[in-house]
Amino acid sequence: MAKTSRFRLFDDAQWELISELLPSNEGRRGHPFGDDRRVVEGIIYRYRTGIPWRDLPRSEFGPWQTVWKRRRRYASDGTWDRVLMALLAMADVDGRLDWTVSVDATINRAHQHATNTTRPDQDTGGWGELHELSGRGV
Repeated sequence: MAKTSRFRLFDDAQWELISELLPSNEGRRGHPFGDDRRVVEGIIYRYRTGIPWRDLPRSEFGPWQTVWKRRRRYASDGTWDRVLMALLAMADVDGRLDWTVSVDATINRAHQHATNTTRPDQDTGGWGELHELSGRGV
Protein backbone atom coordinates (compact mmCIF):
# COMPACT_ATOMS: atom_id res chain seq x y z
CA MET A 1 0.00 0.00 0.00
CA ALA A 2 1.27 3.46 -0.87
CA LYS A 3 2.15 5.76 1.99
CA THR A 4 -0.64 8.02 3.14
CA SER A 5 -0.12 11.62 2.15
CA ARG A 6 -2.14 14.60 1.04
CA PHE A 7 -0.48 14.12 -2.35
CA ARG A 8 -1.47 10.45 -2.76
CA LEU A 9 -5.00 10.12 -4.04
CA PHE A 10 -5.28 6.47 -5.10
CA ASP A 11 -5.02 3.35 -3.01
CA ASP A 12 -3.29 0.42 -4.69
CA ALA A 13 -6.54 -1.25 -5.84
CA GLN A 14 -7.78 1.95 -7.46
CA TRP A 15 -4.45 2.52 -9.17
CA GLU A 16 -4.48 -1.01 -10.63
CA LEU A 17 -7.81 -0.25 -12.34
CA ILE A 18 -6.50 2.95 -13.87
CA SER A 19 -2.94 1.91 -14.69
CA GLU A 20 -4.08 -0.86 -17.03
CA LEU A 21 -5.98 1.70 -19.10
CA LEU A 22 -3.10 4.15 -19.61
CA PRO A 23 -1.00 3.91 -22.77
CA SER A 24 2.66 3.01 -22.63
CA ASN A 25 5.32 4.60 -24.74
CA GLU A 26 6.85 1.35 -25.92
CA GLY A 27 7.83 1.64 -29.55
CA ARG A 28 7.76 5.43 -29.44
CA ARG A 29 10.80 7.57 -29.90
CA GLY A 30 11.93 9.90 -27.18
CA HIS A 31 12.40 9.76 -23.45
CA PRO A 32 10.51 6.87 -21.79
CA PHE A 33 7.61 7.74 -19.51
CA GLY A 34 8.42 8.14 -15.86
CA ASP A 35 6.23 6.90 -13.02
CA ASP A 36 2.66 7.06 -14.37
CA ARG A 37 1.11 7.09 -10.91
CA ARG A 38 3.19 10.06 -9.82
CA VAL A 39 2.23 12.02 -12.95
CA VAL A 40 -1.50 11.19 -12.85
CA GLU A 41 -1.67 12.09 -9.18
CA GLY A 42 0.08 15.37 -10.06
CA ILE A 43 -2.61 16.09 -12.66
CA ILE A 44 -5.38 15.38 -10.18
CA TYR A 45 -3.67 17.34 -7.41
CA ARG A 46 -3.37 20.38 -9.67
CA TYR A 47 -7.07 20.31 -10.59
CA ARG A 48 -8.14 19.62 -7.01
CA THR A 49 -6.18 22.55 -5.59
CA GLY A 50 -6.46 24.97 -8.51
CA ILE A 51 -2.80 25.96 -8.32
CA PRO A 52 -0.86 27.01 -11.42
CA TRP A 53 1.03 24.19 -13.17
CA ARG A 54 4.34 25.81 -12.24
CA ASP A 55 3.49 25.52 -8.54
CA LEU A 56 3.17 21.72 -8.49
CA PRO A 57 5.45 20.36 -5.76
CA ARG A 58 8.43 19.01 -7.72
CA SER A 59 9.47 16.70 -4.90
CA GLU A 60 6.10 14.91 -5.08
CA PHE A 61 5.24 14.96 -8.79
CA GLY A 62 8.43 15.71 -10.69
CA PRO A 63 8.80 18.55 -13.19
CA TRP A 64 5.56 20.41 -13.81
CA GLN A 65 6.27 20.35 -17.55
CA THR A 66 6.13 16.54 -17.55
CA VAL A 67 2.81 16.51 -15.71
CA TRP A 68 1.34 19.17 -18.01
CA LYS A 69 2.54 17.45 -21.20
CA ARG A 70 1.16 14.08 -20.15
CA ARG A 71 -2.19 15.64 -19.29
CA ARG A 72 -2.29 17.30 -22.70
CA ARG A 73 -1.28 14.09 -24.48
CA TYR A 74 -3.89 12.01 -22.68
CA ALA A 75 -6.58 14.61 -23.43
CA SER A 76 -5.74 14.82 -27.12
CA ASP A 77 -5.37 11.08 -27.78
CA GLY A 78 -8.60 10.15 -25.98
CA THR A 79 -7.00 8.38 -23.01
CA TRP A 80 -9.16 10.18 -20.43
CA ASP A 81 -12.30 9.29 -22.39
CA ARG A 82 -11.31 5.61 -22.52
CA VAL A 83 -10.52 5.58 -18.79
CA LEU A 84 -13.89 7.15 -17.97
CA MET A 85 -15.81 4.75 -20.21
CA ALA A 86 -14.01 1.71 -18.75
CA LEU A 87 -14.59 2.82 -15.15
CA LEU A 88 -18.26 3.58 -15.87
CA ALA A 89 -18.69 0.15 -17.46
CA MET A 90 -17.09 -1.57 -14.46
CA ALA A 91 -19.25 0.38 -12.01
CA ASP A 92 -22.38 -0.39 -14.04
CA VAL A 93 -21.63 -4.12 -14.09
CA ASP A 94 -21.13 -4.05 -10.32
CA GLY A 95 -24.43 -2.19 -9.86
CA ARG A 96 -22.73 0.84 -8.33
CA LEU A 97 -23.96 3.30 -10.93
CA ASP A 98 -27.30 5.09 -10.81
CA TRP A 99 -28.44 6.11 -14.30
CA THR A 100 -31.14 8.51 -13.09
CA VAL A 101 -31.19 11.51 -15.38
CA SER A 102 -32.75 14.89 -14.72
CA VAL A 103 -33.81 17.07 -17.63
CA ASP A 104 -34.49 20.77 -17.32
CA ALA A 105 -36.48 22.61 -19.97
CA THR A 106 -35.83 26.15 -18.80
CA ILE A 107 -36.14 28.84 -21.47
CA ASN A 108 -34.38 32.15 -21.04
CA ARG A 109 -35.43 34.89 -23.40
CA ALA A 110 -33.07 37.66 -24.39
CA HIS A 111 -33.85 41.15 -25.64
CA GLN A 112 -33.58 41.52 -29.43
CA HIS A 113 -30.52 43.73 -29.05
CA ALA A 114 -28.76 41.15 -26.89
CA THR A 115 -28.19 38.93 -29.90
CA ASN A 116 -25.53 39.25 -32.55
CA THR A 117 -28.01 38.98 -35.42
CA THR A 118 -28.58 41.67 -38.00
CA ARG A 119 -31.52 44.03 -37.70
CA PRO A 120 -34.66 43.27 -39.71
CA ASP A 121 -35.39 45.23 -42.90
CA GLN A 122 -38.71 46.56 -41.61
CA ASP A 123 -38.93 49.70 -39.51
CA THR A 124 -38.76 48.95 -35.79
CA GLY A 125 -39.69 52.48 -34.78
CA GLY A 126 -36.39 52.97 -32.99
CA TRP A 127 -35.37 56.13 -34.90
CA GLY A 128 -38.68 57.85 -34.32
CA GLU A 129 -38.77 56.90 -30.67
CA LEU A 130 -35.34 58.41 -30.07
CA HIS A 131 -36.39 61.76 -31.61
CA GLU A 132 -39.70 61.87 -29.78
CA LEU A 133 -37.89 61.43 -26.47
CA SER A 134 -35.56 64.33 -27.28
CA GLY A 135 -38.51 66.64 -28.03
CA ARG A 136 -37.69 67.17 -31.73
CA GLY A 137 -40.43 65.05 -33.25
CA VAL A 138 -40.23 63.34 -36.64
